[in-house]
Amino acid sequence: RIIDSPRERLIAIITNCFVPCNGRFPAIIAIVSMFLTSGSRFSSLISALIMTGAISLSVLMTLVVSRILSKTVLKGVPAGFTLELPPYRIPRIGKVILRSVLDRTLVVLGRAVVVALPAGIIIWACSNINIGQETVLKTVATAIDPFARLFGMDGNVLFGFILALPANEIALPIMAMGYSGGALAEISSLETTAALFYANGFGTVNAICTLVFILFHWPCATTILTIWKETKSIKWTVLSVIVPLLTGLSLCFFINIASKLFI
Repeated sequence: RIIDSPRERLIAIITNCFVPCNGRFPAIIAIVSMFLTSGSRFSSLISALIMTGAISLSVLMTLVVSRILSKTVLKGVPAGFTLELPPYRIPRIGKVILRSVLDRTLVVLGRAVVVALPAGIIIWACSNINIGQETVLKTVATAIDPFARLFGMDGNVLFGFILALPANEIALPIMAMGYSGGALAEISSLETTAALFYANGFGTVNAICTLVFILFHWPCATTILTIWKETKSIKWTVLSVIVPLLTGLSLCFFINIASKLFI
């Protein structure tokens, strides 16, 4: 909102989700810990390096995609950015807490409830309603599996991302639910969860592609709703979903092809 140029404000909105939010960080850390550093004597150091590399990649792709957008659909003359700092005043703790609760927490929770309630019903239905001998979750995952494997994942992983649209935090539990055929539950043990994934053919290349797709895929539903409220445009809201999705799919496709050629 503090960016004066409407063009550059749109670029910032479209590339906003390239940098991981608090919802994506737990999934990133879990993937790194379970599949990329497990068993290593220097697992902590390697994990830190991989996390640093992942965040650096997200920042790099933000700059690259911003550059592409500024040369294509959002052409224009670059505008200067001026941030005027207000006079410093001693904060009033009570007022800060009150305004934070009213202006931030309640609004975000309200939007989350609007999206999460129907999403919870859909997830429950997918795991409890059968089509023939299989649940809807298993049936859909099997149907999209050939497409998902083009990008180094499988149908269960991709469908987990789709069902996790309301909140990125639930992506891994939904994937585990799909592999186990059980109910949605917390991931209480990384070792047990890793064994479950490995038992279903999940390997290192799958882990890398899943990690990249966690970094680059559609925003969560609350973010999409916020983008629509800010832009008042279906066009820019849809573009904000398509751009990170195409970025993630492209990177995963190249990683998958490279792994088949050189590994």
